[in-house]
Amino acid sequence: MLLGAPGAGKGTQAKRLEAKYGVKQLSTGDMLRAAVAAGTEFGKRAKEIMDRGDLVSDDIMIGMISERVDEADCAKGFILDGFPRTVAQAEGLDKMLSEKGLTIDHVIEFKVDEDAMVARILKRSEEEGRSDDNEETVLNRLDAYHRQTSPLAAWYLERGLFHRVDGDRDIAAITADLLALLE
Repeated sequence: MLLGAPGAGKGTQAKRLEAKYGVKQLSTGDMLRAAVAAGTEFGKRAKEIMDRGDLVSDDIMIGMISERVDEADCAKGFILDGFPRTVAQAEGLDKMLSEKGLTIDHVIEFKVDEDAMVARILKRSEEEGRSDDNEETVLNRLDAYHRQTSPLAAWYLERGLFHRVDGDRDIAAITADLLALLE
């Protein structure tokens, strides 16, 4: 599981780990954006929530992940990228995974300077045209991260799963740290 505020590098590193280990990256953000792009009823409701920078309900997110981990490409394992975001989601996720006979092996948080994160996200917005990556939304997402997601560090630390990586470095150096943790 990869944790970190928006723009911390979770997606970049998840893709590298996916290639190295043959496990599937599950980005709930990507899953939500796909639903929005497809114009599904869920996507329409999610778009309004995402554009405000708010979090989609726990039961929807956990249900979406539950269906996804049952797919064949997750048989060797998966990387949760940006989920859970709250302790309540972590509890729901653990319950759902336990029912499937699965567990979380590692929880890794990327620590990055906030000004650097905002700059990364705004650059990504320009490059990818993502409507949920504007400055107001980014600041709302950072605030939500601090209020709701930061407590996950203590929650997973108590379970012996939590690690922190300095995300303010070269991509290759961060990857090297991740591989050392996982191996």
